[in-house]
Amino acid sequence: MGKYEVKQIKNLLDFDLNRLLEQSKEESFRFVERLVNDYKTGSNTFNHFGEGLFGVFNEEGVLVAIGGLNKDPFSKERNIGRLRRFYVIKEYRRKGIGDLLVSKIIEEAKRYYKVLVLHTDTEQADKFYTCIGFIKADVYPNSSHYMEFKS
Repeated sequence: MGKYEVKQIKNLLDFDLNRLLEQSKEESFRFVERLVNDYKTGSNTFNHFGEGLFGVFNEEGVLVAIGGLNKDPFSKERNIGRLRRFYVIKEYRRKGIGDLLVSKIIEEAKRYYKVLVLHTDTEQADKFYTCIGFIKADVYPNSSHYMEFKS
């Protein structure tokens, strides 16, 4: 595996997002487009307490993966975070990039939340998240998987 770095993204619009957008649309994933649109409108900029947007950058400084952490907007409980808008460019998959990014998001989530949830409807993502330690269950609203953190 080459040299990759996970960094918190303070302003998404400072980065070239064309490759992420084009490839995700080709795969019929609209959540990267929603990420950009929500960011532009200000409806979700991952800048509230306990939130963050993270990217993985390759040796050339190119953004090759992205994922965010929000307070779960579907839960009434304050101690639930949501992993959102997680996407890895195709040629960087199965190289540990997703693990690297989700590990950073989990590490960050543990600082603020007791539970981290997410929603996915693909078999490939289901396998990825359950291998990391998420439990597949519809225990939390609008979620397919969750992970509880020990106090």
